Amino acid sequence: MNALELLTRQHDEVKELFERYEKLPDHADARRRELFVMIADRLGAHTAIEEQFFYPAAKARDTEDLLREALEEHLSAKRIIADLLEMEPDDPEFDAKMMVLKEQVEHHVEEEEGDLFKKVRKLLSREALDDLGIQMELEFEDLMEAGPRRQVPEQTEHAAPL
Repeated sequence: MNALELLTRQHDEVKELFERYEKLPDHADARRRELFVMIADRLGAHTAIEEQFFYPAAKARDTEDLLREALEEHLSAKRIIADLLEMEPDDPEFDAKMMVLKEQVEHHVEEEEGDLFKKVRKLLSREALDDLGIQMELEFEDLMEAGPRRQVPEQTEHAAPL
């Protein structure tokens, strides 16, 4: 699977988890926590592989501004995740923060898939995208085993470097 296909699949998985979260009844706190943890882990690992592999590979004159914005969006999402990690699902602010996180992720995905991916397709060969996809998928799987949400609070001071 090439890098763009991998990232798109991960975007779709998180979108589906947010949709499942929104359908839960108010009193389903344990299930809300479980879905939040799934979302936070996937976003933690996803942002890590983008920052470590994809963004450096995609860096070029006409992508640099998009990448800097994407890194700031990652930082914003990480700060919300860090807040949510300290809260319980029955907290009145929990759902509000989850909805803000969802909206930010949707915006980020729209820009990435709509703008950045088009430029990356022109920048990188199919072989390069395939190789990158393999690296990213392996790293994602390794990160998921360790509960990547636990690392997010340590990543909230400033955006990752480009």
